[in-house]
Amino acid sequence: MSNEVVNYYENYREEDRITTNNARRIEFLTTIYKFDKLLKGNLKILDCAAGTGAYAFYLADKGHNLTATDITPRHIKIINEQLKDKTYSMETKVLDATDMRCFEDGCFDVVLNMGPFYHLTDDMSRNKCLSESIRVLKKGGYLITAYIPRLYLNQMLVMSDDEYLDKKLLCQIRDTGTLLHDNPKCFWTDTYYSSYDEMQKLYKDNGIECIDQFAQDGLAPLFHNRVDQWNNEQFEIWLKYHLSVCSEKSIIDMSNHVIIIGRKN
Repeated sequence: MSNEVVNYYENYREEDRITTNNARRIEFLTTIYKFDKLLKGNLKILDCAAGTGAYAFYLADKGHNLTATDITPRHIKIINEQLKDKTYSMETKVLDATDMRCFEDGCFDVVLNMGPFYHLTDDMSRNKCLSESIRVLKKGGYLITAYIPRLYLNQMLVMSDDEYLDKKLLCQIRDTGTLLHDNPKCFWTDTYYSSYDEMQKLYKDNGIECIDQFAQDGLAPLFHNRVDQWNNEQFEIWLKYHLSVCSEKSIIDMSNHVIIIGRKN
C-alpha cells in the first residue's frame, strides 16, 4: 500500500467516521446486524485493517478473540489506548495486509478485510491481499471484504461538486475503477472501486463460496442532510427498511460501502 494512503490516515480522524451522523451510523449498524446473525460462539478473528477498532472492539465485547492490525501506526496507538480500559487482551500490530507472514496458515476462523481492498490500485496488490487473507483463514472460515462500487462513486462526485462533472474523470472511474492521489481531481487518496460481479468472480476464482453481499449504507450518504434531520423514530423506520433490502443487488450496486461474505472451501 502506498505511503500516500498511510499519510492520509495519519492525518484523518477515522475514529469519528461512522459515528459523526445518522447517515454514517447506518453503515456500522447494518454491519453489526449482519455480524450478529453470522458469527456465533467464541471465534478467533483477524481484523486486518481495523482502523481505530470500531468492529474489533464490538466483536471482542461479544466474546470473540480478536487480533487487530492496521497499516497506520496512529490507528494501532488509539486501539492500544482503548485496550487499557478493557478487561480482555487483544493482539495488535502495525501490518500491511498484503504481507501477513507473521501469521500461520489457517489460524483464524474469520478474516475481516474491511479497508485494504479499496486502497490497492493494482491487480497484483489486491490479489496478494486476498491470497494472504485466504491463507490465514481456516477451512470453512469466513472471509469478509469491504469494497466501494464505482458507479456509486460517480453519482456521489457529481452531486458533491460540479467540478467533478468531467467526462475524462467519469469515464476513467467507470472503465478502470482507479483514482490516484496525483490526479488533479482526486478527492481522497489512492483508491480502487469495484463492482458486484467483479467481487463475486474474485471470490469464486479463489475458492471462496459467496454466501452474502450487502449494502452497508445504501444511498443514505447521498441524502445525508435529510437523514441527519430525522428524529429517532424516523431513523429507526429507515434503518429497518434498509436492513430488509440491503442484500438486493440493485441496492448493493448503488451503495457507498458494500461487504461480501464468503466461506473458504
